[in-house]
Amino acid sequence: MDIALLIFGILLMILGILGSFLPVLPGPITSWFGLLVLHLSDAVPMNWTFLGITFAIAFVIWLIDYIIPAMGTKRFGGSRYGVIGTMVGLVLGILFFPPFGLIIGPFLGALVGELIKENNSNKAFKAALGSLIGFLLGIGMKLIVSLVITYYFIKEFF
Repeated sequence: MDIALLIFGILLMILGILGSFLPVLPGPITSWFGLLVLHLSDAVPMNWTFLGITFAIAFVIWLIDYIIPAMGTKRFGGSRYGVIGTMVGLVLGILFFPPFGLIIGPFLGALVGELIKENNSNKAFKAALGSLIGFLLGIGMKLIVSLVITYYFIKEFF
């Protein structure tokens, strides 16, 4: 049973790191569930304080991740169309142009979204740049938290 839990925990860690890049998976929370599975096994004793703190951090990062791209777009003069374009561009970029689509897709999506709303290319470019910066900051935060949780998983496992 412990071997199955450990394998499932490792799978969740990998999915958590991938979830830092993919908008479908909540990266840090998925990694945290891998940590929880490790603590549910007999290999590592349960530490509720550690699990509570790491869950709180993962949850806050998950919430902030939804706010940062919008803040970046708004900060650089964008609209809701730019935010929606960022998400659509991300999905299409990942599906059709991996791995470069991960960066180019949100930028082009925000640009197109802003151009649909208002035919001002300078304003659209500026908003797209803000959306891209916010998106990249969100990815960075999620990736760091997922990697730290994975580090603790490995540290406690070995």
